[in-house]
Amino acid sequence: MTIRAFLDNGVLIAAHHGKPAEREASLAIVNNPAHRFIASPFVRLETIPKAVYHKNKAEIHFYETYFDNVRIWINDVDSILRIALDESERCGIAAMDALHVAAAYLAEAEVLYTLERHTKPIYRTALVRVVSVEPKSE
Repeated sequence: MTIRAFLDNGVLIAAHHGKPAEREASLAIVNNPAHRFIASPFVRLETIPKAVYHKNKAEIHFYETYFDNVRIWINDVDSILRIALDESERCGIAAMDALHVAAAYLAEAEVLYTLERHTKPIYRTALVRVVSVEPKSE
């Protein structure tokens, strides 16, 4: 069984160089063979350019490897923007989070993984199931 999964940039960044608990939890998602990954140009924009600017070859390689394994790309920017604007106005979601929600929705994602805290407005959306990768406190 495959799960259509959208990862926001925070999950990818944490998987590469996050705090140990966040990194472990994020890598478990990235390395899960049951996931069929979905992405948008916005996730790429939030990850690769900064790594390129800082000439961090290992980080660039990590992100490129992930994006090479993305099976569904949502590139309909007009639709993403329209849905994101509506959802942001309806739920008070921050701009970039709304773009991720809209892209995940358009791709019929079963889950959108994020490191956003449960108190953030992204959890108000009904368009896609939002799941926190935030490690449980012990």
